[in-house]
Amino acid sequence: LKSKGAICGCSPTFPHGQLRYPLTTSHTSTHRSSHSYYHRHIRGGASASPSTTATASLSVTERLAFGGVSRATAQILLYPIDALRTLAQTRDHRTLADVGAKALIRGCTTTSSFALFIGAIQFGIFGATKQYCGPVVASALGAAGSCIVSVPQEVIKQRLVTGVYASFRQAVKTIYAQEGLLGFYSAWRPTMARNIPFVIATFTANDVLKQKILKARDSSDDADASDSSSNELSVKQNLLIGVSSALIGAIITHPADVVKTRLMTQAASKALPYTSTMDCIQTIWKTEGVAAFYSGFVQRSAYMGKIFILFGEGKSAW
Repeated sequence: LKSKGAICGCSPTFPHGQLRYPLTTSHTSTHRSSHSYYHRHIRGGASASPSTTATASLSVTERLAFGGVSRATAQILLYPIDALRTLAQTRDHRTLADVGAKALIRGCTTTSSFALFIGAIQFGIFGATKQYCGPVVASALGAAGSCIVSVPQEVIKQRLVTGVYASFRQAVKTIYAQEGLLGFYSAWRPTMARNIPFVIATFTANDVLKQKILKARDSSDDADASDSSSNELSVKQNLLIGVSSALIGAIITHPADVVKTRLMTQAASKALPYTSTMDCIQTIWKTEGVAAFYSGFVQRSAYMGKIFILFGEGKSAW
């Protein structure tokens, strides 16, 4: 086609002196479809997806740095909410009255620095494997790989929040002296049983909800076909998708999150310690009931919802 008029004009001119013709009512459907195609794929080709252009120029190092910094920032900002979730899940149901208001930020900077590596590993694995095994499997692999760092982070963070240790240095020295290196991987099984299904459920729900919104927008007769950013979501839509997908993931995996917290923070309780993951599950079931497996659910949903809102653009950039 020689010019924009070939698609959008009323009298398009074809190359090599071919005939002109006026658009009539019989061409209305074709004209509308071509007009939309032009704006989305020709006019909007270079600008329809800014993240695609930007991502193409990112090196592996830059991608890892982006993943790590974004996750660390999110965790620092949302640390108090996560601290409240931890307290709600403890065996003796501790509150701020028991541990003091400083528990909301105790270990915030030091433990959140782990997120630099967690985010880098998770984003790196996701970006490296997505094209080979798809986003769902890539997300699961990223979640599994990041547990190398995320489990020690959780152990230290939760024991600081519940008052088992007074400082990050004391936590590291005591855990290593009394439990060895494996002490930093306490409750790694329920942690992986939480992380992998959560990421799969949340990322899948996120993509499904996003595609449904975009499809509904594309099929709307009132959609502005000249909008070159039609594949972008508004802040309100990202908020809705982030919270909804996190809620779905939290419902599925929250029992594993409670078990993980109970095993990691046993030293904070005077009750008889659990002997294993199964013993923990059975004891909670018998002594506290099903509802106990969803303690701290509201706090975790709020925390993870905001995490995935912040990660939405980063994940799509891969």
